[in-house]
Amino acid sequence: MRHHFLITCFLISAFVQAQDEGNKSMEIYGFIMTDVGYNFNQIQSDWYDVVRPTKLPAFKDQYGPDGSYYASVRQTRLGFKNYFDTGIGELKTHFEFELFGTGVDAGQTTFRLRHAYAELGKFGAGQTWSPFMDIGVFPNSLEYWGPTGMVFFRNIQIRYMPIQGDTRLTIALERPGASADQGDYANRVELQGVKARFPLPDLSAEYHHATKWGYIELAGIVRKIEWKDQNNDQYDLSGDAVGWGLNLSTNINFSKNDVFRGQVVYGEGIQNYMNDAPVDIGIENNFGNLVTPVKGVALPLVGVVAFLDHTWSDKFSTAIGYSMIDIDNSDGQTDDAFKKGQYVLGNLLYTPVKNCMVGVEFQWGNRENFNDGWSTSINKIQFSFRYNFSQSFYKRNQ
Repeated sequence: MRHHFLITCFLISAFVQAQDEGNKSMEIYGFIMTDVGYNFNQIQSDWYDVVRPTKLPAFKDQYGPDGSYYASVRQTRLGFKNYFDTGIGELKTHFEFELFGTGVDAGQTTFRLRHAYAELGKFGAGQTWSPFMDIGVFPNSLEYWGPTGMVFFRNIQIRYMPIQGDTRLTIALERPGASADQGDYANRVELQGVKARFPLPDLSAEYHHATKWGYIELAGIVRKIEWKDQNNDQYDLSGDAVGWGLNLSTNINFSKNDVFRGQVVYGEGIQNYMNDAPVDIGIENNFGNLVTPVKGVALPLVGVVAFLDHTWSDKFSTAIGYSMIDIDNSDGQTDDAFKKGQYVLGNLLYTPVKNCMVGVEFQWGNRENFNDGWSTSINKIQFSFRYNFSQSFYKRNQ
């Protein structure tokens, strides 16, 4: 309760300050969303209301029997945007959270920060979309998590935007971070003293070019990942890797009723920027070296997104499409390590009146393991009900 009280005080304080300081405008917005559905197959219990191929079973009946009903309000969202007039330009702030718990709160209905970001002129700082991702390729879906092969990451960053507008250029220094798979050697004591180190921020950039038919965007990232062996033994397992990636994405307006959303990404050691991928660094055998018998390597990946959003009328719309991620595993990973994920959905959405939506969606996901021949799928049907709200407050400067 104390956590909720502090959040409420912060929001009230921000609103009062905005009014006192001659704020140009403030918007409060969000939606209440209820999802109910049925999992025809099994998935890890914390992720019952999404499709994440990495959370599908790695072996037969890992997560119990097939078939389960679910209900959730975890997509519910609340956000605040402020626009301040200053002597050197307009200050924009964005604060937004939802109820979809992750990490230690996975599976729970708890507050989760989405955006805490401020922008003044050509500079911005805070947590928001990474320039390496393109939110424009996210389809008009009911499923929360989204395409498995999509670059999707809200990260803490400092950014510079020398070109702004429909066509834009953004460069950012982002908070670093990565994870590793110790594979066949996970229980070896020699690896317990190997600790990660991130000496530099990740460097990302995007160029987004607007056209009459939509846009095309090219983004890139480069990052330094290190690990230090702190054991005092005969081995030296320290190492480093350079993670990098290129992401080409687009929206194409085939007609006023049809929008194609596509993306192709390729890179190494960028898994934590992906929507649904396990680890950035895998372990590789190096038996010819007695001092370093195993080493860490950045894992290559390719991701694809292809969706079509179609508007049937002012009340009905549909999204349909496919996404995939494929990882080149290292030879020291276990046979049941995640290798490939696939994702498909199709829906029908109905907006009977303004700000109200109901919809039904079929969802499918598939997981393939590295080297044991295991493959498994999940089929889901989901019904969702969403009620949007927004309110703007204006105060004219005297």
